Amino acid sequence: MKFEGVPIAELKVGETVNGIYVLKTREMRTGSNKKPFLDLVFMDATGEVPGKDWNVASEYDLSALPLHKLYYVNARVDTWKDSPQLSVNRMKVAEEEDQAEIVTFVPSAPLAPEQMLAEVYEYAGRIRNTEIRSIVLSMLDDREQKLMYYPAAKSLHHAIRSGLLYHVVRMLRSADAIAGVYPSVDTDLLFAGVLLHDLAKMDEMDASELGMADYSKAGKLLGHIVIGITEIDRVSREIGASPEVVLVLKHMVLSHHEKAEYGSPKPPMFLEAELLHHIDTIDARVYDYDNALKDIKPGGFSEPVWSLDKRNLYRPALGEPVL
Repeated sequence: MKFEGVPIAELKVGETVNGIYVLKTREMRTGSNKKPFLDLVFMDATGEVPGKDWNVASEYDLSALPLHKLYYVNARVDTWKDSPQLSVNRMKVAEEEDQAEIVTFVPSAPLAPEQMLAEVYEYAGRIRNTEIRSIVLSMLDDREQKLMYYPAAKSLHHAIRSGLLYHVVRMLRSADAIAGVYPSVDTDLLFAGVLLHDLAKMDEMDASELGMADYSKAGKLLGHIVIGITEIDRVSREIGASPEVVLVLKHMVLSHHEKAEYGSPKPPMFLEAELLHHIDTIDARVYDYDNALKDIKPGGFSEPVWSLDKRNLYRPALGEPVL
């Protein structure tokens, strides 16, 4: 890197800092004093921080601030609602030498995407039923490049670069462990369900290679469950899969949210579909717990977590284990 600034996690109120951050969002707004200002959100690998530029003309052209680029930022660290906020003095697009390192400035899965993709294909290769394996491999191959960087959500669990791949890999490991406890589990179905259940999120959302996403038109009108079962239907016809295989795979994707109010018109109705739903929920909740408590000291509570019924999560203060 040509330039190194103060990471967002290390911002201290009252200081004037020089930082290098990704511009995530920007909007022209009007304050209570009727004067225009820029409402900004900056991010780096350590977090996000809102920012305000109070010194802009009403005719300011937002295209002068392209999104999802690195910026050099000089700002005073103020507070708003008990959280840091940058009052921007100056900002400009970073030079190409620094832009080349932009991927290191966005929250990303802790495992290398190449490693995770290889693991995904390893599990797909363990599916013994040739029709199921062919459907899974076809759908994976069509989305392999996007899998390397797509998030699993716009703003909820695994909303990070390569988050979808990370979510699927952790679910596959959990599925494998559960199948080792319960011999009645059909791993062909369970692995296939894990691999297919969220693939259509790559159609539900449009995402940049930095892992920042927004909902597509199809995502807003249909959602990933409907898109997913439509895609299974298409691929199954192409390979001539049997009706029973098509039916059970579509049911697993259709039912993995369990309830109609969460997007599933049918609840799980066979064991592997039931397990898929719970493994999906477990991984999402573990992620949300870890994310909410990562900066909380033992004995402390998090802010309300929207995805967990606005609960204030607690980090137990048990000290070192006694041997």
